[in-house]
Amino acid sequence: MVRVLHIVTNMDRGGLETMLMNYYRHVDREKIQFDFLEHRRDRAAYDDEIESLGGRIFRLPRLNPLSSDYFHALNAFFAAHPEYRIVHSHLDCMSAYPLCAAKNAKVPVRIAHAHSTSQDRNWKLVFKLISKKLISLYTTDLFACSADAGEWMFGTKDVHILPNAIDIERYAFNLLIRNQTKKALGLDDAFVIGHVGRFSAVKNHSFLTDVFVQIKRQEPNSKLLLVGAGSEMQAVQQKVKALGLGADVIFTGVRNDVADLMQAMDVFVFPSLYEGLGIVLIEAQAAGLPCVVSDTIPQEAYLTDLVTAEKLSSSVEKWAEKILKKRDFPRTDRRDEIAAHGFDITTEAVKLQEFYINAYEQNC
Repeated sequence: MVRVLHIVTNMDRGGLETMLMNYYRHVDREKIQFDFLEHRRDRAAYDDEIESLGGRIFRLPRLNPLSSDYFHALNAFFAAHPEYRIVHSHLDCMSAYPLCAAKNAKVPVRIAHAHSTSQDRNWKLVFKLISKKLISLYTTDLFACSADAGEWMFGTKDVHILPNAIDIERYAFNLLIRNQTKKALGLDDAFVIGHVGRFSAVKNHSFLTDVFVQIKRQEPNSKLLLVGAGSEMQAVQQKVKALGLGADVIFTGVRNDVADLMQAMDVFVFPSLYEGLGIVLIEAQAAGLPCVVSDTIPQEAYLTDLVTAEKLSSSVEKWAEKILKKRDFPRTDRRDEIAAHGFDITTEAVKLQEFYINAYEQNC
């Protein structure tokens, strides 16, 4: 058996983490096992499932490239675990540091994986942009969720594209589940605008709330269903309350039944400032949902004619108009289209498994 060490921030229910778990569930675990090196002390949402599948979880302090204590812990980890011959890092710009330690520990296969086409514009940005230039010094293989993400992170589109593949059967449109979920949420007759994503500035929840105000004026029976959690959640909740929309916006928090919640939606709205690809957009299309997205979303995520783009610079009125046009959109089975574009996890997991096995046999 080949054990692959995945290096992550933690394994909470974000897009990157969900993608990893999709692959982990579908590889042949008698041939490949996933272990995880997390940079948080607290347990995360997927940790129990990881351990139930046979994976091991190790923990380091928060990644701080200015901390000698961090590098001591990182080097000590690799010294204590010479069994890892494949390391796969998902820390975007900051992958340079654990991959440097892996190289020093003579790990022969070192993969950096790009999951984004930009970074949050805060005080860390300059340091991250410098750090990403170091990645190529320490890698043997470059992965990305899209060509755009690969070009932004590595300066080239000559990368191994690993699709953000999903369990298509789980998301396929199901009228019975739709009706049951809408009833459970008290949304039987409502026009439901949905969004799934962590509450952070890049996901643009504040703008989505402003769009919903315009929708509500024209369609009083509208509801906004927001799935996820994060640092910006409280601010969005306060804004919703100030706008008098408390009864019309549903905050579900982190859920493990996103596939069912998507059945209850009528339109999926994705106004992100940037995305590497956006696994939830793939899921929404698999569910047969019409999708209105920002023009920053990579074209590789447009798998069907369900996706309509709108400029981020457009007015909230224009966004509302485009969303309202999707009322009464007929939901149909889109599984074949998703699979044809290479996003069926049952097929793609085999390809990743073969990559790991071949890399191990050639280098170990």
